[in-house]
Amino acid sequence: MKRFYQDVSVSAQDGGWRVLLDGRPIRTAGGKPQVVPGRPLAAALADEWAAQGEEIDPARFRLRDLADYAIDALEGDRAATVAELLGYAGTDTLCYRADPDEPLHRRQLDVWEPLLRDAESRWGVRFTRVSGVMHRPQPAETLARLEAELAGQDAFQLAALRMLTSLAASLTIALLAIAPDADGAALWNAANLEEDWQVELWGEDVLAAENRAARAEAFALAIRFATLARAG
Repeated sequence: MKRFYQDVSVSAQDGGWRVLLDGRPIRTAGGKPQVVPGRPLAAALADEWAAQGEEIDPARFRLRDLADYAIDALEGDRAATVAELLGYAGTDTLCYRADPDEPLHRRQLDVWEPLLRDAESRWGVRFTRVSGVMHRPQPAETLARLEAELAGQDAFQLAALRMLTSLAASLTIALLAIAPDADGAALWNAANLEEDWQVELWGEDVLAAENRAARAEAFALAIRFATLARAG
C-alpha cells in the first residue's frame, strides 16, 4: 500500500489519546476508535506511522498490533484472556527443576529461586517447586491470588502479558516483567536458562540463535508497550 498521508500527530480525544493522520484519527484493525491511555503510547504509535516510507510495511506496526489487540479483543471481555494466562501458572517454567543430582539444578536454583521468592513476596503466595517433569498442581490459594492479579490489569497490560507469557512459558516472569522495577534482560535470560544450558553443552545452532534473537526483541517490545501504556 502506498503511503496516503503526510502529517502525523497525536491528540487528547474520547477520554484518551489518538493518533491523527493529516488531522484524521485512525481506527483499529477491527474498526474501533484507537484510543490509548496516555500520550506516551500515542506518541510511540505515531512514530511508527511517521517512520513508514513511500510503501507502508505492516510488519513495522508492532506496537499498533498490540494496541489494536487490546482494544478489539480485550476491552470488551478480558475473562477469556485471564483464564488463558492463568493456565500457564500450573506449568510455570520456574517451578519445574532438574533432579537435584543434575548440574542444571544448581543453575536453576541460582537464577530461578530468587525470582520465585520475589513473586511470592509481592503477591503473598506460595509456589510448589517440582523436580522432574511430573506435574504437581499449584495451591488453590496461589491460583486465586494470581487470578485476582490478572483481573486487576487493564486491556493494554493484559495484551503485553499475553505476549510475554507465551514467549517465556512463565506467567511469573511475565508479571514480573511488567512491574516498574523490572530487569527485562535478566528476566529474558531466566526464561531461556535451559536453552542456554544446552548451548553451553552442545554449541549454538545458527537458526536457533536467530529465532532466539527475534523472540528476545518481541519480549522487549512487550515490556516497552506495557511501560508506555502505564505511563498515561
